[in-house]
Amino acid sequence: MRKAMVAAAAAGVVLLVAGCGSEGGADKGGSASGGSSSAGSSTTGGSGGSGDGRLTVAAVTKELTDAATGAGFTQDSSGDPVPAEAKECMVSWTADAEKAKDPAKSYTDTVATLTKGGWNEERSSGQGGSVIKSLKKSSWQLQASNHSAGPLKLVMFVAVDSGPDCAAALAEANAKAGAKTS
Repeated sequence: MRKAMVAAAAAGVVLLVAGCGSEGGADKGGSASGGSSSAGSSTTGGSGGSGDGRLTVAAVTKELTDAATGAGFTQDSSGDPVPAEAKECMVSWTADAEKAKDPAKSYTDTVATLTKGGWNEERSSGQGGSVIKSLKKSSWQLQASNHSAGPLKLVMFVAVDSGPDCAAALAEANAKAGAKTS
């Protein structure tokens, strides 16, 4: 069940990057194809960029890990790994929500730290105790999902580089994932 949720969240981020997925959410100004994003911004502290102002996987991983652990989460190592074809274009970070003192507060604090670090919240939706927020920084889209209000405690963050260099890698990873589930 958890692997299916991870795959669904990753597919949702890929759809978001492709320009779908804004229905039912509240746009916060800006979109995947323009608007008031921070395109061209570098990483916090000026380190971890690719030299051309774009964020790297390592920089996104560090920002996400620092924000989530600083908010009281530990990483759940049993989450699905990023497909090999997408390793330079995708970051998946699943929180161990069972160990967090207050998963909802830790989720809110993680998102707040990311927005203070230059991530712009573009969309937010909530239903039935679940909250999903879409953030953007440079060419990266991040989907922050909190499903910890019910019996299933799942908090995850999936970031995808929506730049042209990653489009083919993400399409290949998506095609392979689709072939495995058929």
